[in-house]
Amino acid sequence: MFTEIDQLKIHYKQTGEGRPVVMLHGWGTSLDLFEDLQNSLSAHFQVTSLDFPGFGQSDEPPEAWDVGRYTDFFEQFLAKLDINNPILIGHSFGGRISIKYADRHQNNVHKIILIGSAGVKPKRKADYYVKVYTYKTLKKVLSLPILNRYKDEIIAKYRGKAGSSDYQNASRVMQQTLSKVVNEDLQHHMPNIKAPTLLIWGANDTATPVQDAKMMEKLIPNAGLALIENAGHYVFLEQKRRVAVIVDTFLEEDKGAV
Repeated sequence: MFTEIDQLKIHYKQTGEGRPVVMLHGWGTSLDLFEDLQNSLSAHFQVTSLDFPGFGQSDEPPEAWDVGRYTDFFEQFLAKLDINNPILIGHSFGGRISIKYADRHQNNVHKIILIGSAGVKPKRKADYYVKVYTYKTLKKVLSLPILNRYKDEIIAKYRGKAGSSDYQNASRVMQQTLSKVVNEDLQHHMPNIKAPTLLIWGANDTATPVQDAKMMEKLIPNAGLALIENAGHYVFLEQKRRVAVIVDTFLEEDKGAV
């Protein structure tokens, strides 16, 4: 499905019925990576996933955006689809937008699930994270024994506009956007988040290290951390069943509610 926001064509997917869940993808990926988790949640919730501007099948922003501008866009997206008091599930870059949105709308976010979320300013130089968040890294992750059966299908979806997401091959606008995004520290927003927050982290995550998760757990008032062994930044793909069970338990009391 598509909608238009600020003259940008935006791709999204909406399934199921019940309390609204909105899924926010990471840098260099798209809503496609959430397919299994979205299908699982759709049995009890109305689940909406979207391609942020510059990713997947959505149009690229006309200029470099920072996290605040993406959050402005996200507010418009929710209003356009008449989604109120959602449960937010944010992976990596999507976690950044979830954090900033939850601070702005402290009484209009029901719960938050942050999966390998970004938001703590990296100690490494930005070019390291550029490499981590690229298509090549995703391709490498999908070569793992557990995931390789999904590799061809997912990689095929990123060829074309989204396929060349290496920094050197990205458009100038998205290069500038990435530089703005990775250098923004969101820790000052975290103490203002009122919604119950679940942090799901792969113990081997090198893109958003476990110490970032522990910092978020400390700063967000009502947060708990689920640390999953034998998984990295794409924990929700590497340990699909475990993540699905953890999410299901956290949202048990919200099933079927409107």
